[in-house]
Amino acid sequence: MWLIARRSFAESWGRLLATLLAALFSIALIGGTVQFSLRAEDAVSGGDASEYFRADVVVQGGSVDPDDTRALPNGEVRLQEVAGEPGVAAIAGDVVLPVIAAGADGDTIVAPAGARTLLRPWVTEPTLNPYRLEAGRAPTADNEVALMRHLADAGGLKPGDTIAVGLPRQTRQMTVVGIVTVQDSSVVAVGDLLLAAPETARREAGLADGAWHSVWVKAAPGVAADQLRDRLRRSLGERTATVRTAEEVREAQASSLAAQGLEISGGIGMLTGVSVFVGLFVVANTFGGLIRQRTRRLAMLSAIGATPEQVKALIRLEALALGLVASACGALLGYPVADALIRMFAHDGFDISAAEAPALWLTVPLSIIGGVLVTQIAVFRAAHRAARIAPMQALRESSSERRERPGLRILAGTLILLSSFVYYGPVPAVLNDGPPGVQRTQAITALIGFGSMVVACALAVFGPLLVRPVGGLIGLIGQLLGGESGRLARATITRNPRRVSAAASSLMLAVALATTALLIVVSANTRFEQAANEVMLAQHAVSTSARTPDGLRPLPRDIAARIEQAPGVTRASALTTTTVKLISPPPRAYQEGEPVLPLYLTVTGADPATLPQVLRLPGNLPALAPGDIALPSVTMRAQQLTVGQGIVVRGANGDVPLTIAGTYHDPTHVFADGALVADATMRQLDSNAGAQVVLVSGGTAAAIMEKVAGVPGATVLDRTSYVEKAAAAITEGSTVMYGFVGMTLLLALFGMTTTISMSVSERRREFSLLGAVGATARQLRAIIHWEAATVVTLGTLLGLGIAVGTVALIHAATGSSYIRLNAPWWLYACVAGAAALVTLTTSALPARRATRVPILARARVE
Repeated sequence: MWLIARRSFAESWGRLLATLLAALFSIALIGGTVQFSLRAEDAVSGGDASEYFRADVVVQGGSVDPDDTRALPNGEVRLQEVAGEPGVAAIAGDVVLPVIAAGADGDTIVAPAGARTLLRPWVTEPTLNPYRLEAGRAPTADNEVALMRHLADAGGLKPGDTIAVGLPRQTRQMTVVGIVTVQDSSVVAVGDLLLAAPETARREAGLADGAWHSVWVKAAPGVAADQLRDRLRRSLGERTATVRTAEEVREAQASSLAAQGLEISGGIGMLTGVSVFVGLFVVANTFGGLIRQRTRRLAMLSAIGATPEQVKALIRLEALALGLVASACGALLGYPVADALIRMFAHDGFDISAAEAPALWLTVPLSIIGGVLVTQIAVFRAAHRAARIAPMQALRESSSERRERPGLRILAGTLILLSSFVYYGPVPAVLNDGPPGVQRTQAITALIGFGSMVVACALAVFGPLLVRPVGGLIGLIGQLLGGESGRLARATITRNPRRVSAAASSLMLAVALATTALLIVVSANTRFEQAANEVMLAQHAVSTSARTPDGLRPLPRDIAARIEQAPGVTRASALTTTTVKLISPPPRAYQEGEPVLPLYLTVTGADPATLPQVLRLPGNLPALAPGDIALPSVTMRAQQLTVGQGIVVRGANGDVPLTIAGTYHDPTHVFADGALVADATMRQLDSNAGAQVVLVSGGTAAAIMEKVAGVPGATVLDRTSYVEKAAAAITEGSTVMYGFVGMTLLLALFGMTTTISMSVSERRREFSLLGAVGATARQLRAIIHWEAATVVTLGTLLGLGIAVGTVALIHAATGSSYIRLNAPWWLYACVAGAAALVTLTTSALPARRATRVPILARARVE
């Protein structure tokens, strides 16, 4: 078998090359997602360097939310409260202040792995200082900062440069004086750090003299950390401060990173699943075409005594050789694919560029193993079919096809179709068990998407049965329009439906992927534009150009006062945001019998006097006084709350009692989707809350832009542009989804192109005989074009059916007004036209090549 396989490679390398390229691109897509996953894991786990590694005990002011390891302390603690305690050898005050930092090019620097950029004080106590200077010196003056190495590298900054820092209250230009690392790492678990002089950090956080968010403590020799922790707890009281050992804080950070890594792995697993599916689809189609091309040769092997098992072994041996070569090349090609994914994720606020690229010794074996498995699974059906080729096929045309029993195909397709309920089945459970929101919609969309992939497989199995009626109709039209060439095309199509079905199934997959993405994008954009016109009264919006996994990056609060000074501006209302946790009444389970989960609300703060002039929120929304809060109607119903009821929420400044003054609905899910309070109440909840957006009435974009010059990432948008941008920010991963769909779409189109080219190549003998008896080159090209028309018709109809059905199921399951079938008719026409153009273009070259073979060469038998 090895000698026969080697000869097949030597004589059929041109045919094998197309299959090799299809496998290579498929494995590159798989390898790219694997490499990205490894880098994401390294970015998350590699960020476990902790600034607390020299401390023994950490005293945090107020309380720290146990359900949110990223939560900041909501109180303050004074150094003298800790300094005099027995067993304390050294102390240092700490401040944690979220900020925005811009690089040398003026663009906002994205923190690694979805973390945050924080302003912290330089630790002057040598026994507690975790920061090692790699360049420059420590900050001492009010306008000086030292940067973590990742922050400096990402922003292209070095000592002596100026960095724009967006603080909660203002934007400052500060001088970089040093570059630091922590435990040889360029980032820490919480993200990027800007280190300022201690008094500068404390003052920017709005803390009183001697007050800090937390205090780091070094235990005296012979005093255990847990003993000192217990002593400080008794001394300070649990209501005043949260006292933990530094090891406990580091473990909490590590658990948060592990949970984040698990979430990332789940998302990457979905992408990998899609890439494996498309890879299997493409390789199976191209290898199936290769088997059809070699029908006569395989039949000759059977005629001279080769057993079915030997024929299967031959096909699998060829697939193994192809898989090894394609996997090795695909592993290397996977690096640029992974880099493309990294850039797309960074665009959505999840930057892992600081992670080390995985070593070749790890990625190449993984890609080879994965590639070999994919190719072996893909050729399973082709090997089985090759083993069933009868010796009499050696006397027939290579393009002929053994007629199969349709009952077996119907049974196989039905079983695959029924298996789609493995994914469709859990949708009702997710719908009933989870609270309404983006996460539930994403989970349902993923389940329905995978179910639609299984449906696509079933339709590919049913494909040959559908080719005969569709091909017969297309052939009849061709016969009426093209005469004899149309009649020959009709006979060719109906005689070998499996060949046409192979190309149509690849086109079906490409059309389904593209149309589903387009339908969702068009539907969401249409709804967002409609909602913007309903809600937003302001003509302009000022926001940042950068995004994070939590949404758009905030602006300094003083920016609204600056904008109001612009010529023509009548109102400028800043919408600040923070996250609070509902404490009383305790949250209710969404469904009876389900566990009670903590309820977090994203609260929007606004000036009650100017809010009605820039936003129109439907519902019963009065002018909010200090201490009032308005909640969305869906939250009121889910938690069984009433207007006038008192609640207690826990914000960055501690527990705050509030009164529900009204209810409303934000159809955009952008401006005030979680809760609404007055500016005075927002200062009680979070004194450092930044402005998510400033809504501006009057003025011009140019005049407004002059007032926000120098603010990192600040940009001026009109009504529709801002809502679309904010919607993209809350739809996390949209860029990745579209980019990945684009890559899989190209792969599917490549598979279709390869299949069409191979199907024309395998019929050279057939075209030779037709040319020998008088068929012209024009007639031969017409036969191929009518066959391509069948591919377009069948592939487009099936692809559009899958896309429309997928979007309709998502809308029916989620009830989302943003995902529905409201696309204009021309969208479907454009998709069909693009499919026809691609298919006819890809069939033109092999058709011309097939008709240019000399007559004598055509008459030769393979």
